Amino acid sequence: MKRAFDVIVALLAFPVFAAASLLIVPAIWFDSGSPVLFKLRVAGRGGKAFDQWKFRTMIKDARQKAHPFETSATDPRITRVGRFLRRWSLDELPQLWNVLRADMSLIGPRPAFVEVASRYGPREARRLQMRPGMTGLAQIQGRNLLPWAQRVALDNDYIDHYSLSLDLKILYRTIPIWLRGTGVYGEDGKVTMHDLA
Repeated sequence: MKRAFDVIVALLAFPVFAAASLLIVPAIWFDSGSPVLFKLRVAGRGGKAFDQWKFRTMIKDARQKAHPFETSATDPRITRVGRFLRRWSLDELPQLWNVLRADMSLIGPRPAFVEVASRYGPREARRLQMRPGMTGLAQIQGRNLLPWAQRVALDNDYIDHYSLSLDLKILYRTIPIWLRGTGVYGEDGKVTMHDLA
């Protein structure tokens, strides 16, 4: 049921993604050239690695020019168009392709870098029991404004109580979060590497 729900909603959303791409792709290209897309190697279900796709929001080779796992609202690596895309989470739209490929789900724990996931303790590793999601219980509760331990607790709670009705509720509650553009960064304006046990 969850997989069927993912495919149906992703297919319905794909025309919106295609229409948005007609504006986003040339904007990125004129602002900072190619490539327009950016991929991250992240951990999926069971820890299996896959390429998570996003619209590029940073300069080329950004991970080699500063901390590869951390950023901030004032990070000079973020391009002008990239700031706008991040503000409204439009950079995440290409992940609909990951959903259709079954790398990701619409709803679930957010994916982590493979380097970070390899350091998970038992509590964090439970996040890998389900496919990572484009949004999730932690995202509608505050995203990066929440401490890492609270996000892990919410992800594990989602895994314990998953239902299709819960997915529908999370998807519905994601819309106002997306429109407000809150929680992209932490209270200090940063996104830092998780404090793992």
